[in-house]
Amino acid sequence: MINRHTKILEVLSKQQRVDVTALSVMLGVSQVTVRKDLDRLEERGLILREHGYACLDGMDDMGKRMAHYYDIKKSIAKAAAETVVDGETIMVESGSCCAFFAEEVANTKRDITIITNSVFITNYIRHIAGVKVILLGGYYQPDSQVMVGPMTKKCGEIFYSNKFFIGVDGFMPKFGFTGKDHLRVQTILDLSEFAHNIVVLTESEKFRQQGVLGLAKTESVSEVFTDDGIPLESEKILHAHNVTIHKVNL
Repeated sequence: MINRHTKILEVLSKQQRVDVTALSVMLGVSQVTVRKDLDRLEERGLILREHGYACLDGMDDMGKRMAHYYDIKKSIAKAAAETVVDGETIMVESGSCCAFFAEEVANTKRDITIITNSVFITNYIRHIAGVKVILLGGYYQPDSQVMVGPMTKKCGEIFYSNKFFIGVDGFMPKFGFTGKDHLRVQTILDLSEFAHNIVVLTESEKFRQQGVLGLAKTESVSEVFTDDGIPLESEKILHAHNVTIHKVNL
């Protein structure tokens, strides 16, 4: 079933909208089975349903990003979640890899507390029993469904975590990890003050992109979870700064 879900999301990432009959033929299963798969994906906020169709058109920004490289992001999230121990308190920033990571942690660990500025993540894992979520306040950005700004920093001041898991938009060899939104970037920089280790979760494609704002210098990052498509030059730079790299298979 998981492989079918991945295939459906791959098709939608390319076509944005596809009918149930076509999906049934592509996947070699009945339309009833396809509809059940689509129901499950819609429940998780990964697609939208129209009469006889599945689509990404009209999805919010987070939903679309989670559909892209779905399989890779799920693998990255699973690998990162294995480093979290029962009873731990962690900070998790907004991002598609981070959302899958929070879900994996909530499903597989016990007595976990997640501190986050992401309204999306809070809503995404709200039905999972046993996990405690602390949502930081601040200025709400509707596209990414995240809280940012000085109030978010103020809320974060009363907490401290050993690990802060973040997503990124790009990488600059002479600096490190980058972002695109100045409010989100500043909020990550602010919350980083209250964590001992910064852990980056990102697909390797981001190492071939470059944001416009400095998010985290290479030397300030403790670990990176990515896939084995990471460019060799980027890998060398991370190793040179004593960053531990965890790679999942493409």
